Amino acid sequence: MRLSENDARGISAALTQSQLSEFSNLKLPVIGGKDCEGVTKTPKHGETFKIGQEISVKALHTPCHTQDSICWLMEDGEERVVFTGDTLFIGGCGRFFEGTPAEMHTALNKTLAALPDDTKVYPGHEYTKQNVKFLTTVLDTEPVKKLQAFAENNQQTQGKFTIGDEKASAR
Repeated sequence: MRLSENDARGISAALTQSQLSEFSNLKLPVIGGKDCEGVTKTPKHGETFKIGQEISVKALHTPCHTQDSICWLMEDGEERVVFTGDTLFIGGCGRFFEGTPAEMHTALNKTLAALPDDTKVYPGHEYTKQNVKFLTTVLDTEPVKKLQAFAENNQQTQGKFTIGDEKASAR
């Protein structure tokens, strides 16, 4: 079964409402995109906040899939990860539901490409096998062959590839 964007938002909103009601006395902020139901705080592009004492979170606005799309860069000491939602997938990018090619270009080639190469990528969905099928028809490079081999032998690719790997497979 495949959910539409509206289905996914509805489920997310229902979960958020249910979870918020349990913690309503704590007055915890719900941080996310401005158009997401239940959100009480939308950080500006580049704004940071902490989870606990050690994890730094930076909001990276990446409008295109939706106009309120935010990728989340998290750093804990020397380790970095980015949660890319529906903007960047391993070997591909999200659909342009509300944005333009220029916005996706900025999101991928300026905002996300500016992250350190060792930043691990955690996309919102596991589309790597489908993306590799397409990639192999347009690029016959070592990074693409490496990605194809990994995807054929593994169910999950989240956190196994980096921003540097993504840049290499796009060349």
